[in-house]
Amino acid sequence: MFGLSEIAVLLLVAVVLLGARKLPEVARNMGKSTRILKSEAKAMKRGDDGAGPVNVVTRAEREKQ
Repeated sequence: MFGLSEIAVLLLVAVVLLGARKLPEVARNMGKSTRILKSEAKAMKRGDDGAGPVNVVTRAEREKQ
């Protein structure tokens, strides 16, 4: 997709725009966002949207079992 020269240019532009100090923080935040996006996409594929009924079992019901 990208060659080595294109990646080098993008990295150089990022360092110039953001500064060397902010770059690790930006990369960390992008990684967190990517993980969240992946987990949400997997949940949507499974059909698990979290809006379904929740089975609540009380302590008394557990003791009966």
